[in-house]
Amino acid sequence: MSHASYPRPDVDETTAEPLTRAERRERVTADTRDTILAAARSRLLADGYANLSTRAVAEAAGVPLSQIHYHYGSKQQLILAVLGAENERLLERQRAMFAGPEPLWKQWDRACDFLDEDLESGYVRVLQEMIAAGWSDPEVAAAVRRFVGGWYVVLAEVAARVGAGRGGLGPFVPAEIAALMGVPFIGAESAILLGFTEAELPVRSALRKLGDVIRTLEEGGAAATEESPR
Repeated sequence: MSHASYPRPDVDETTAEPLTRAERRERVTADTRDTILAAARSRLLADGYANLSTRAVAEAAGVPLSQIHYHYGSKQQLILAVLGAENERLLERQRAMFAGPEPLWKQWDRACDFLDEDLESGYVRVLQEMIAAGWSDPEVAAAVRRFVGGWYVVLAEVAARVGAGRGGLGPFVPAEIAALMGVPFIGAESAILLGFTEAELPVRSALRKLGDVIRTLEEGGAAATEESPR
């Protein structure tokens, strides 16, 4: 018996083979997963991790509840999938920014802008909730370490590049500079989500002033290089 096939809607049918039944099934599966992820992201940002229900996600996605469990297994795995997709999108944003031509102090200032954007979007809240969940769940902890670890890899690459252009990083290695760059943001996120106002704990202004320090170091180093004898 021959397999049923379907025309490929995105290509010239005169030059391409039609989709097989298996390919069609794979496309439908991928579309369903994407629909569920989009609905889960929407409900997660609206309801928060603690109040999220897979039934609400299924209703938002327009699929039976059984499809949530079939594709993702559990609420926890669904949230980790949402967080993973969002995390990768934001990491690409950071990579593109740090690969740009602007001086590092301007990139730092832009990273502070991103913090505000990610707080507003709800991403930071979800990340911090999953960090807390990971304290008692090794599986969640391992997944969140992968997500957060990607940010430190990017920062270490930035530090290595800066060090190569400036003759070193003093007593630090790139991974240590990455820790000093990234940990303050994680701490600032926690403080902000706890409800500290800027008057009580000025984490936002402190982070931005670190950009001023970086600018002084960059511009001072540039001036010293220009004035050094040849």
